Amino acid sequence: GERGSEGDMGRGCPVYWRGRGGQRGTWGGVALCTGGGEGVRGGHGEGLPCVLEGERGSEGDMGRGCPVYWRGREGQRGTWGGVALCTGGGERVRGGHGEGLPCVLEGERGSEGDMGRGDHVTHLENVSEEEMNRLLGIALDVEYLNTCVHKEEDADTKQVYFSLFKLLRKCILQMGRPVVEAQESPPFEKPSIEQGVNNFVQYKFSHLPSKERQTIVELAKMFLNQINYWQLETPSQRRQRAPADDAAGYKVNYTRWLCYCNVPQFCDSLPRYETTQIFGRTLLRSVFTVMRKQLLEQARQEKDKLPPEKRTLILTHFPKFLSMLEEEVYSHSSPIWSEEFLAGSSGGPIPIHTVSVDPSSCGSVSPARKTASVLEPSGQKRKPSEPLPHEETKKLRIVGDIPMELINEVMATITDPASMLGPETSLLSAHSARDEAARLEERRGVIEFHVIGNSLNQKPNKRILMWLVGLQNVFSHQLPRMPKEYITRLVFDPKHKTLSLIKDGRVIGGICFRMFPSQSFTEIVFCAVTSNEQVKGYGTHLMNHLKEYHIKHDILNFLTYADEYAIGYFKKQGFSKDIKVPKAKYLGYIKDYEGATLMGCELNPSIPYTEFSVIIKKQKEIIKKLIERKQAQIRKVYPGLSCFKEGVRQIPIESIPGIRETGWKPVGKGKELKDPDQLYSTLKTILQHVKSHQNAWPFMEPVKKTEAPGYYQVIRFPMDLKTMSERLKSRYYTTRKLFMADMQRIFTNCREYNPPESEYYKCANLLEKFFYTKIKEAGLIEK
Repeated sequence: GERGSEGDMGRGCPVYWRGRGGQRGTWGGVALCTGGGEGVRGGHGEGLPCVLEGERGSEGDMGRGCPVYWRGREGQRGTWGGVALCTGGGERVRGGHGEGLPCVLEGERGSEGDMGRGDHVTHLENVSEEEMNRLLGIALDVEYLNTCVHKEEDADTKQVYFSLFKLLRKCILQMGRPVVEAQESPPFEKPSIEQGVNNFVQYKFSHLPSKERQTIVELAKMFLNQINYWQLETPSQRRQRAPADDAAGYKVNYTRWLCYCNVPQFCDSLPRYETTQIFGRTLLRSVFTVMRKQLLEQARQEKDKLPPEKRTLILTHFPKFLSMLEEEVYSHSSPIWSEEFLAGSSGGPIPIHTVSVDPSSCGSVSPARKTASVLEPSGQKRKPSEPLPHEETKKLRIVGDIPMELINEVMATITDPASMLGPETSLLSAHSARDEAARLEERRGVIEFHVIGNSLNQKPNKRILMWLVGLQNVFSHQLPRMPKEYITRLVFDPKHKTLSLIKDGRVIGGICFRMFPSQSFTEIVFCAVTSNEQVKGYGTHLMNHLKEYHIKHDILNFLTYADEYAIGYFKKQGFSKDIKVPKAKYLGYIKDYEGATLMGCELNPSIPYTEFSVIIKKQKEIIKKLIERKQAQIRKVYPGLSCFKEGVRQIPIESIPGIRETGWKPVGKGKELKDPDQLYSTLKTILQHVKSHQNAWPFMEPVKKTEAPGYYQVIRFPMDLKTMSERLKSRYYTTRKLFMADMQRIFTNCREYNPPESEYYKCANLLEKFFYTKIKEAGLIEK
């Protein structure tokens, strides 16, 4: 237009014509700029919402890639996102962009200057293409994090996203490299999770043959890989699930995990670390229980999709592996978390090395992902590249041991439904365990178990308070002789906790208890399940969960006062009137109830109680199959017994032809001492006699690897008199059979490893004869 006329421009128009008088034009509804001149034409390239202005008929054209153009007289500098873009001027004339282009240019009275497309990026003229690509990558990550900040609902996670967003934006402006500012840098704990799992494999499985040990290594690699890609629950979710845990410590680890492990998975500009390499036991403890439960549940749901060779590994070996690892994770005295795990242990287990994977063999990977952990079994007496010795070159196995290959074959049969004959076993059988139905309901998510309690330090959430009230009602209804005020006081007492059983969002049962860590026992105060939910195995499953909870907290004794109606239940759960805890430990701590019986239960940390009945059932099935295989191998047919026709009324079982070939052994007639103190005293005397014998010197301590190379590759179950003394002191030998089995193992191992003409072999024979003489004198076996 001309002389003050105003023009409007449509959405697709690439050129805008302006008049004088500083009138305003619009493009797509967005005010663009004001200015004027006589007959001035402005033009710009395709798709760029820019307006060209000038003075006194001068004409300017703008290049295709230029986001801003200014034509006029000397002016000041304009900025776009903190970066200097262009200069120009005019007499008190201002130009501006529409929304999304934050460039403003202004100036006055000066010489005329022209600006091309390159003038906007003069600060990048000497930057290499590689560096330019890096800055572009950061810009993409900034855009993605901006989206995450707006979409994320969790406050803690949103805060971390926003902090990283500001960090990367600063890196673009300063052309620097992103470094997460923190008080500590990775790794945050030593040993790491990866090293701890390696140590666990060495500690528990180094005695296994190569093939079996490789199976364990595969399980360990599988577990570490799951942790590296595990999605941690947010601090708020964890507070709801476990209000009693260390919330502040978990939040710190969660923030570190986001910054160093999670976000770098989709933001390549940030340095990435593996979770298992920078975190240690603390983080593993906080996620292990939930992770184990979800992994096993996922494996059961997808078992039909698994290849046959993986099915046995995941469904049979993996649960046992996790149970054994869980014991070491929560144990306060486990050696696998010591940084000096292998130091000074000449007879220690075989190490498993962690090595890096060659990136060239793994295809194209980003720099942050070029290293991975590989567990590889190797012995101290050979280089890792050397092959392991063949198993057939070893000496004969210990008499009585069942080959692991046979066990695996039987396990594959009893765990594969297609290999089993007979009726459908998916439904519960008449002889199923008491807690089988409850265990299945827990797997399906019908019931849940939560340890809850009142707190004076922080306000419990509404759900926990509702559950505590529900527990108070359950205990009051099921224990009518107990004053309701007394029940309320203990349930809401911060020193007491309750393992609650939740079904359909409401409490249907629970066990109220108080822990005394300094005294090494826990008092069970109330135990009840609502009447309409009884006889479903909930009580047994409740107690099993409570046992596993205490094993994790290293408390291995329960005490309770049981009334006449509860004695039967507690006996089924392993309680007895024989109290293992010294009276001085609990006197004055536990509440005394009139007319009730004090009962105790000692926990075994090696037992996964919630799966115990399943394990026992499986063991019985394995033994049954082994017996069937043994019987199938017996082809000899004997004639029937004719002695009864001659008037004989009975004969010894061992006199039946072929009976011993089937594996039958006569029942020992030795006297089993029922009094544990008397048994302890007798065994201590016998062990002292054996240790004092002149031929006992080779067996006093564990065999050292330096003195007997390859010993632990041949002998799978080593034993010595020092270990037996320690076991006797810890009251491990609850029966004479356990004691005799360990002693016999010493003699068998010696004869297994050493040649008959050796001095060790002769010492074993003489000491064995002396031992059995002492056993007979003590009346533990018949003379």
